[in-house]
Formats: sequence, C-alpha cells, structure tokens
Amino acid sequence: MDVVVYSRYDSPEGLDVYMHILQLVTTVDEGIQSIVQYPEDGKQTWEFLCDLTCRDLCQPGDPPLIVQEQKTILSSVLAVMSVMFASQTEQEYTEIGKNLSLIGSLTRILENLETCQKKNKDNHVSDGDGTQDKEPEEDSHLQILRDVCCEFLSNILSRLKKENIVTALKEGHITEEKSLCALRNLLPLYAESVNSFVEVLGEADETMSQTLKKEISVLGEES
Repeated sequence: MDVVVYSRYDSPEGLDVYMHILQLVTTVDEGIQSIVQYPEDGKQTWEFLCDLTCRDLCQPGDPPLIVQEQKTILSSVLAVMSVMFASQTEQEYTEIGKNLSLIGSLTRILENLETCQKKNKDNHVSDGDGTQDKEPEEDSHLQILRDVCCEFLSNILSRLKKENIVTALKEGHITEEKSLCALRNLLPLYAESVNSFVEVLGEADETMSQTLKKEISVLGEES
C-alpha cells in the first residue's frame, strides 16, 4: 500500500478521503493483514500516521478547541493505529519503546476533549430556554473520538514495562496531570489496563503511583 504524505496544511480534503479509505480497509481481517503482513508497507503507514498524531494534529501550541475541527480525521487516524497496534502481527515499528510519544499525544487529545465538551455543555446550558433539547451534534463526533482514543491508550498502557515508564517520565510523556486525565477517561471501562499501568508505575515512581491509586478510589466512589 502506497502512503501518500499529507498534512493539515496541504490538502485536508484529500487527507480525509485517504484516511476514510484506509479505515474502511482495516475494518476486516484481510484488510489489516494486507497492511501489516508486509513490514515495509506497514512501517510506512505507521510512521505516516504517527507523524500526523504526534507532530501535526492537535499539537501543544494549538487551542483545545482544535479537536472540533480535527475530530473526524483524528478518529480515523487513531482507529487505524489502534487496530495496527493491537494486531497479532508484532512488528518492530509498533514496539512500545519506540512509540512512547503517543502517550503524551493521546492524553493531550483527551485533555482537549474535556475542555471542548465542557465548553459545549456550558454553551448549551446558557443558550437553553428551560426545555429539554438534544445535545449538540458535535458531541456525538467528539464521543467517537474519545472512545477510539481511550481504547488505543488503554492498549498502550497495558504493554508498558518499568523501563518504558522510566523513559516516558524522563521525556515528559507521562506526568501526574496526564495520568489523572487518563484515569478520568479510561475508568471504569478499562480498569484492567489502568491497574496494570499504576502497578508498574509504582516500580518507577512510587509517589505518583500512590496518588493515582487514591484517585482511582475516589473515582470508584463517584461512579
């Protein structure tokens, strides 16, 4: 499969079409195998999508509401990457140690989603006239993005080993703030992945691990 290089600055429409086709391909086993069974093709596809996620879309300098503009393309990109990452064909390019920056990117998307959804909710309430209106249409698309993002992040967290976490802490991909955001979004659905991450985190940073365990307890009481 040839990888066509796009960015949000070149051809947004072309990128949307390309990602839509790629996502459709990966909805069936034959499609995902056609990508991952050839290491070089899979590597090119993965690196292209990783560059979009970590270096192009939803960057640290972007306003949180950028997810409104990028929600469709982000959902497609993350859905394809999640399928590739979870596939039974283990490839060097999907090794967790080579993809720690994805943790920071995914948690940043979740942080922006929280901000965006809160703003949408506040605007919906302030514009209301006391009647029960439907939620804004954007909410459904943002929810899809959140679901895809959470599934992908949970798979990544479940594979982390102590040495991965030590590196991610040092490079800033894992912080207490980002971890708390992950907990808020992943629990209770992905409790197994969260608990696995927190336990391994304890081997690298006991203080942060204890903080997260307390937050898990609080979130459990609120649910």
